[in-house]
Amino acid sequence: MNYLHYDFQLTPKDVVKVTLDKQANVRLLDEPNFSRYKRGERHEYYGGRAAKSPVHLSAPHSGHWHLVIDLGGYSGAVRAAVEKVRGQ
Repeated sequence: MNYLHYDFQLTPKDVVKVTLDKQANVRLLDEPNFSRYKRGERHEYYGGRAAKSPVHLSAPHSGHWHLVIDLGGYSGAVRAAVEKVRGQ
């Protein structure tokens, strides 16, 4: 499985801004769900298919979060710029 991966310490006031060069799946996962994702198991996440860019995601609670960007099994590559923006 090919994917881009980023780690963040987030609070609910933080926003992760993702800019893509093409449509892709953008998922924000906690640690247990990231482990399930890597094993190809059913998992829960925030986000989904992003047809337009940029995408803004917020964590529902503070903690360690994983941002994953993939093409849903399709061939090709996606480029992304990712930044954490401190909320107000």
